[in-house]
Amino acid sequence: MIRLVNVEKTYPTRTGPKTVFSGLSYDFPRGENTGILGPNGAGKSTLMRLLSGAELPDRGRVERGAQVSWPLGFAGGLHGSLTGRENVAFVSRLYGKDYGEILDFVEDFAEIGRNMANEVKTYSSGMKARVAFGLSMAINFDYYLIDEVIAVGDASFKRKCRQVLDDRLGSATVILVSHSAGLLREFCETGCVLEGGRLRRFNRIEDAFSYYERTS
Repeated sequence: MIRLVNVEKTYPTRTGPKTVFSGLSYDFPRGENTGILGPNGAGKSTLMRLLSGAELPDRGRVERGAQVSWPLGFAGGLHGSLTGRENVAFVSRLYGKDYGEILDFVEDFAEIGRNMANEVKTYSSGMKARVAFGLSMAINFDYYLIDEVIAVGDASFKRKCRQVLDDRLGSATVILVSHSAGLLREFCETGCVLEGGRLRRFNRIEDAFSYYERTS
């Protein structure tokens, strides 16, 4: 279970503070794959960072009773001054995993060859996403947080992403942010619409689509 309890999050801007969430409470049960819809600027990526722990709420708390991935597609998951291999080594130690096994998986999956020996800050955005996705898939998380990263790469790589994600879904839960209706329908049963700093839940992803189309 991932639980948001009275979460507040505000960012400073030139025109004054912008409150993204105020008193947000919501449960993401294990085994319930959830698609999140919302317009640009609604706070979807902020929500994913809060769920992962990449950012902390200003008030309230995020409770995690399971191991949660970083947001796939979140470039901050990789340290720019380290090489791809050094990032793999760091994450392997952090999660108590065998470095050799994790490295073999990531190198095979990401398909960036000798660039794994280069600093991540020299990578293109696509290369970063490939390594970050492969590194996350190399670890058996209970929850995978996905933010459009499956759209990265050519058709062959997209199929590869979908295949490994399908394999992980046998024992893991997905929380997916996407503008792709097909992607959300493929991986999610339930849906949420993020509006006004609140999550409106729907038991069926189709109902979430219908509501979002009526109100957007």
